[in-house]
Amino acid sequence: MGGFSSEYEISLKSGQIVYETLDASKYKGYRIHIFKDKWVFVNDLNEEFPINKNDFSVLINETKVTFDCVFNAIHGSPGEDGYMQGYFELLHMPHTSCNMYQAALTFNKRDCLSALKPYGIKTAESYFVNLGDVIDEDAIVSKVGLPCFVKANRAGSSFGITKVYKKEELQNALDVAFKEDNEVIIESYLDGTEVSVGVINYKGNVIVLPITEIVTENDFFDYKAKYLGESQEITPARLNDDQVKKVNVLAKKVYEVLNLKGFSRSEYIFKDNEPHLLEVNTVPGLTAASILPQQAAEAGISMSELFENAIEEALK
Repeated sequence: MGGFSSEYEISLKSGQIVYETLDASKYKGYRIHIFKDKWVFVNDLNEEFPINKNDFSVLINETKVTFDCVFNAIHGSPGEDGYMQGYFELLHMPHTSCNMYQAALTFNKRDCLSALKPYGIKTAESYFVNLGDVIDEDAIVSKVGLPCFVKANRAGSSFGITKVYKKEELQNALDVAFKEDNEVIIESYLDGTEVSVGVINYKGNVIVLPITEIVTENDFFDYKAKYLGESQEITPARLNDDQVKKVNVLAKKVYEVLNLKGFSRSEYIFKDNEPHLLEVNTVPGLTAASILPQQAAEAGISMSELFENAIEEALK
């Protein structure tokens, strides 16, 4: 848990929930904090013991401890973008998230949407900008229209996102996004019902969890809406049978086309009654307020069953 990005505090909460929820009679859990300046095991007295990066072990009171499996609860870099996955795969250590390439691909919104387009998966109209590019505001507006969304390409939890109504607001929105990443994606605004769909490998089968509808009084599903209660998350979503079928088929297709493992949560907006993909998350929030655990509960899967299944699937 932890990480290098603006999402580290949410990751610490997710990791703590997993630690507290796992059945102590089956699993011995260790909280490992991963930060740029330190990798440490943190015990229940909040004492820290450094991790040996050569084999991901820890020396606790002269005893070397190694691990059977890693439960990855790092949102953002380096846990959701492929770095930790590559490291664990080199060590042949089972972990609960998808593989390195899939993590890197899905974390890069631009690349992920481009990879999925040949499969007929609908997305918003988009325009790409990199730090240092000459900004042609007229070309941007001509391509994506107004209002539009300016997003950091590789960030989560709605950090670095602005909804832009006027051409004059574009530069400020780009400045906000460039604080999170040197690549930006600008997308057309899709006016329709927004839903979040969890897909997981549960007991060896890929299953789509009950769909959550996102309703917010804010301008969009931003950080405050996600984490400070400024939204309604309605599970199951208020969709008709046709919409449910369409988005279920699409979410499962995205999971299988990308060859994902473990947890995933993808976001869609219905435009002209067709779901359009916004993004794919491979290390979604795991707190009690998070969407994926809410969906699992609706499906009759408890938090402990959800987490234990992830470990058992990884250990296979």
